[in-house]
Amino acid sequence: MNEVLLDVKGLKKYFPIKKGFFGQTRGHVKAVDGVALSVRRGKTLGLVGESGCGKTTTGRSIIRLLEPSAGEVNFNGRDLLKLNRTDMREVRKQVQIVFQDPYSSLNPRITVGGMLSEILRFHKIVPRNQIKEKVAEILENVGLSVDYTGRYPHEFSGGQRQRIGIARALSVDPDFIVLDEPVSALDVSIQAQILNLLMDLQSRMNLTFLFIAHDLSVVEHISDEIAVMYLGRVVEIGSADNIVNSPQHPYTQALLEAVPLPDPDKKVERELLTGDVPSPANPPSGCHFHPRCSRAKPECSSWDFKLISQASGHKVACILFG
Repeated sequence: MNEVLLDVKGLKKYFPIKKGFFGQTRGHVKAVDGVALSVRRGKTLGLVGESGCGKTTTGRSIIRLLEPSAGEVNFNGRDLLKLNRTDMREVRKQVQIVFQDPYSSLNPRITVGGMLSEILRFHKIVPRNQIKEKVAEILENVGLSVDYTGRYPHEFSGGQRQRIGIARALSVDPDFIVLDEPVSALDVSIQAQILNLLMDLQSRMNLTFLFIAHDLSVVEHISDEIAVMYLGRVVEIGSADNIVNSPQHPYTQALLEAVPLPDPDKKVERELLTGDVPSPANPPSGCHFHPRCSRAKPECSSWDFKLISQASGHKVACILFG
């Protein structure tokens, strides 16, 4: 069995709500509220949920692009939240991120070759006289020609720009990459190409991924395990096959019901979610999902939230299972 590369415990990220003339804190937006998950080396954990459930904030908090409010992030045996700035800079070479919108994350004034060369020089990945060859190698790894080194980001298509974003993450030879909805802005055919590229890179370079998305059909394609988030909490986690084919939490079942069928003429009875996602500034008590759950019981509003292990290997946070 693969060793655990990343182990997250009790991760929280609260954003203060300031009001009044003096900007006093009157409450908090609980974007991430006690998330626990782990990712095995060389594997992919998919993190799914509706927009606003805290997926992106979780990913950015793990690698400290956002400073967490509490918790532990054990990466390769070190708690990242206890590292100072100097030590964290060294770890940056091991943990990287690919953003949802590649165009906004690329400097429009720097060519692709200039961007990659700057990264290689700053982190001293290779000697200066080998930078040109290394840039060509990185571009080749993501399916781009070395002839593109002199081009600017606006000269590329959306799919090509996402390949550049992946190239930038790969330039420091990382062990772990957060993929923050890397294909959601792309056409379906291009999505498949990027997903296949990521799986090929993972196989060749033994990379470990946290793949964030809202589309379960996409996540199923690339993930070994899937964690389902709702309003800042992980409500179900298990193998990709079990989550997709035997979902247990009512929220996971509702997400799967919302996945479009490939055959438009096929009629299937669906139980779709009703109501809006509650505000993370004032989440419901007990199980956060109970106001929208068709199987809710009165005691759900006071239930002590916890993930309950199942015989299938699932962990599910629902009063119906314990």
